[in-house]
Amino acid sequence: MMEYHNPVLLKESVDGLNIKPNGVYVDVTFGGGGHSKEILSRLNEKGKLFAFDQDDDAKNNIIDDERFTLIPQNFRFIKRYLRFYGVKKVDGILADLGVSSHQFDEADRGFSTRFDADLDMRMNQSDELSAFQVVNFYTEEKLADVLFQYGELRNARAIAKKIVETRAEKKIRTSFQLKEVLSAFVPKSVEHKVLAQIFQAIRIEVNQEIEVLKEFLLQIPEVLNTEGRLSVISYHSLEDRLVKRFIRNGLFEGEPEKDFYGNINVPMKKVGKMIVPSFQEIKENNRARSAKLRIATLK
Repeated sequence: MMEYHNPVLLKESVDGLNIKPNGVYVDVTFGGGGHSKEILSRLNEKGKLFAFDQDDDAKNNIIDDERFTLIPQNFRFIKRYLRFYGVKKVDGILADLGVSSHQFDEADRGFSTRFDADLDMRMNQSDELSAFQVVNFYTEEKLADVLFQYGELRNARAIAKKIVETRAEKKIRTSFQLKEVLSAFVPKSVEHKVLAQIFQAIRIEVNQEIEVLKEFLLQIPEVLNTEGRLSVISYHSLEDRLVKRFIRNGLFEGEPEKDFYGNINVPMKKVGKMIVPSFQEIKENNRARSAKLRIATLK
């Protein structure tokens, strides 16, 4: 059986939670359960772990442990669903923002450039917005914005124009049809990298990943106990920038207000420096190559 997901920065991210054996913790990106199993291994019989995952496939990995509860929801609703389970405050929250290996490796999910599949890319299969809708119905301007913002593609406008021209003749239904449309913009030498950027941009839009991250981070000060820990692994510069700014300023844009004495009052405080995977981990798991881990504590 293929491994569902090889957890990135496993020890470092869980170490960052500074786990109390009888504490309450949340893994908001359960996936294959790698980080969750590591957290549970450090809890005693009184400890508790709640995990979130909106992907139905994650239910196949439920951990048979009375200390563990899987909440099959998007983690943008963290506060609401923890309250539903009678939990107001927790001691630590871990988020691994990457797409799981399983999602990439399941051909029919449409996440990967390696397989021909319907344009889907939904992490939650019951969501209405799919990659097909983004590619075939977004205006040229909106499509260009998605490619530029989330794919960091300098020629986003030209790519969007080509997609719109092509779909006017015939709808673009599969990943390989999209690759064919993009071929003029993808030099063979960097084919994998550029296609990955384009697919990533569409995936981020389909799953509203930036909005979800912002909503999640804004709830952290209400959900964490004082001195509770937040451990976030991101893979995209836009995500990492949001996490960094939130930890530093409590905001995503601009600067926080200062008091009469010039002090800024922000809820979080960073713990240590940003951590990246070792050369050895990247060698063993190529998907770790762009990972960045930031750890913070609630003041």
